[in-house]
Amino acid sequence: MMLSLFDQFASPVYLGVPLMALAICLPWLLFPTPTSRWINNRLLTPQTWFLNRFTNQLLLPINTPGHKWAALFASLMLFLLTMNTLGLLPYTFTPTTQLSMNMGLAVPLWLATVIIGMQNQPTHALGHLLPEGTPTPLIPVLIIIETISLFIRPLALGVRLTANLTAGHLLMQLIATATYVLLPLMPAVALLTVGLLYLLTLLEVAVAMIQAYVFVLLLSLYLQENV
Repeated sequence: MMLSLFDQFASPVYLGVPLMALAICLPWLLFPTPTSRWINNRLLTPQTWFLNRFTNQLLLPINTPGHKWAALFASLMLFLLTMNTLGLLPYTFTPTTQLSMNMGLAVPLWLATVIIGMQNQPTHALGHLLPEGTPTPLIPVLIIIETISLFIRPLALGVRLTANLTAGHLLMQLIATATYVLLPLMPAVALLTVGLLYLLTLLEVAVAMIQAYVFVLLLSLYLQENV
């Protein structure tokens, strides 16, 4: 039973060829491509409005040098939002449930913010490791603790996204299995379970959107500390 529950998180393979890259690239075909016309169509207008609002809100507290990351943050938000929400459809695969992929996104971007801080303001960046006014006996301990907390950041980014999506998918499968088992035995209880599954699906759609936003928001906060 445990194997069947977690089989949905295995990377799909067809004729020995992993389909992970296909699952990542194909959803981009759903997005409309920009045109050279003065007036956008009905699909491009809400997409452009969303990206503009999201970028403005995200970069509002960041200094001007950090605005170079606007295209990267908008693309990452759109990518995570697409992967998370499309993974809720039946017979689909969610690439963002793979910890390796999430860590592959989190580690390089976090490391880029750290490198930028070391290049632009090394004194300020290293100052985070030792708060001002620390007693002398506590200096080595605090430096170790702050260093560990700094290196835990990318791990927390990847694990948070993976854990939230994995838990939601498992819960939905458990309730769906319970509904299938209860339907011939207790139809009334099965109907209640179907309603619960519907509400849980709506919750998972919200979680998919929120987790994509939280991932990008935390990266922007890390960038704000180093710019």
